[in-house]
Amino acid sequence: MKKVHGIAKKVHGIAVFVALGLFAAWAAGSGRAQQEGPAAKAGEKLDQFGRKIRRSIDKAEGAVREGFHKTRESVHSMGVAARIYGRLHWDKALQTSNLNVKVEEGVATISGSVPTAAARAKAVTLTAETVGVNKVINELTIPASQADNPAPRSR
Repeated sequence: MKKVHGIAKKVHGIAVFVALGLFAAWAAGSGRAQQEGPAAKAGEKLDQFGRKIRRSIDKAEGAVREGFHKTRESVHSMGVAARIYGRLHWDKALQTSNLNVKVEEGVATISGSVPTAAARAKAVTLTAETVGVNKVINELTIPASQADNPAPRSR
């Protein structure tokens, strides 16, 4: 009987231990359930914040891409304008001319004063033949005293 009594004590001890374990698990689970509400809300807020950050990043990325495109186009246009100006400046018929060059998206606008109609035609031709120019807007003027007299022919 002593042996049975010892086994009963062990079983009783194990049962008490299991019961305490189950109670502890239940208590921890119910505490977690009570805290899931605030935790879930905090998680949702973090998700919303993350989505807002992502949208902001996407907008910023678009703005940066657009800015880069405009800057690249501007730099390209400056390169085209410099090429046009160089060609016009070094041409002997146009060295005394006061010329302005503006380029936007391949459209070159030349303005200023040239001495003769031939110089005006030369300026338009040189501009049109410059790499990067798709269209020329001619705003060149000829002084009234020169416009009536044709340019002398060179031999």
